[in-house]
Amino acid sequence: MHPKALLDECSALMEQVFRFDHPTDAVVSRYFREHKSLGPRERATLSDTVYAALRERLKFEWLARSGSGSKWRRLSILGFPGDRDFLKSALSEQEKVWLDACLRVQPDELMAQHRHNLPEWLATALREQVGDGFDALVASLNGHAPLDLRVNTLKAKRDAVLADLRSAGLTVEPTPHSPLGIRLQGKPNLSKVPAFMRGDIEVQDEGSQLLALLLDARRGEMVVDFCAGAGGKTLAIGAAMRNSGRLYAFDTSVHRLEGLKPRLARSGLSNVHPVGIAHERDERIKRLAGKIDRVLVDAPCSGLGTLRRSPDLKWRQTPETVAAQAELQQRILTSAARLLKPGGRLVYATCSLLRQENEAVAEAFDAAHTDFEPMPVQAVLADARVNAPETLCAGPEGRWLRLWPHRHGTDGFFAAVWRKKP
Repeated sequence: MHPKALLDECSALMEQVFRFDHPTDAVVSRYFREHKSLGPRERATLSDTVYAALRERLKFEWLARSGSGSKWRRLSILGFPGDRDFLKSALSEQEKVWLDACLRVQPDELMAQHRHNLPEWLATALREQVGDGFDALVASLNGHAPLDLRVNTLKAKRDAVLADLRSAGLTVEPTPHSPLGIRLQGKPNLSKVPAFMRGDIEVQDEGSQLLALLLDARRGEMVVDFCAGAGGKTLAIGAAMRNSGRLYAFDTSVHRLEGLKPRLARSGLSNVHPVGIAHERDERIKRLAGKIDRVLVDAPCSGLGTLRRSPDLKWRQTPETVAAQAELQQRILTSAARLLKPGGRLVYATCSLLRQENEAVAEAFDAAHTDFEPMPVQAVLADARVNAPETLCAGPEGRWLRLWPHRHGTDGFFAAVWRKKP
């Protein structure tokens, strides 16, 4: 595609994304469906341009003020990846001069908000939590996430899979903490990798793998993944159960549960039972009250721990949406707790960085449910053969799992664990 036409496409997509009325990945997917003539290279350029502008929105919008043409064209020029000469062949002389001036701007010439590119309410909340680590956290959040895999222990062992992937020409290494994880360099097309096609591996962030390990599901048990979503943790739990017992995958989105079916077929699991529910008080949940051994609540949340993958979330979330999420999280956790039999284990988790959705929810549950006793996460991780569990935890006696992108190389995660008293 001619560079001028490609830049026009970038501008058109940028305008749609910056309405923030739908998640960016959904907007980009719809745009590609509507523009079938775009090839893989053009699609990659459009996607990279949009995500670059989302990551550095405040800086780009500040630089764009001195440019000409539409705002969306200026943002696209600033976010355009790769060959500058290719880009400049689509620009006017005035635009070339402006772009060169933008590229000469040094970080120390920028205001704080143009360096961190976060809404101020979020920047304030994160500074309060990480202090001097704020700049490192921001740099990590504005970077790119690695591609992590989980070995399906029902079918393979990690050492064998590592050797298999290396023989296929991939650059891989074990994840530093999860005993089941593999980290890939680059963005290979996994759909054509034999180990993926056989179901030996699944894409799953190392932090998400640790959540499943916290549940420590056993053979023959009755287990519930309360907010199963796309099912990554469901698959990990089912493999830990050695394909025995009964594992319910609950979610309010039937569409997401439908997406689990091909992954289930590839995994070889037959103990998983996807169940669509209307809400956290659904009658199908009530019928299981007091019968379940283990429950994982990976609660709906702001998703602000995943900004490396979904930078639009920092512009789509607000203090009001976070407060509403925290209220929903309390209701879901309370409902899920009713499922457990005496001695059962409850795990609450989010992919949020905010205390309001994490420690505050766990502390409120502690106060309201004296029939549950907290289990220090550090000890649970050690039992699960997780490497250096003390580096992953926060609070007294390693009470909570706390994963930070700049410290652990994972998405941001929180988890708390309880045991229902006999």
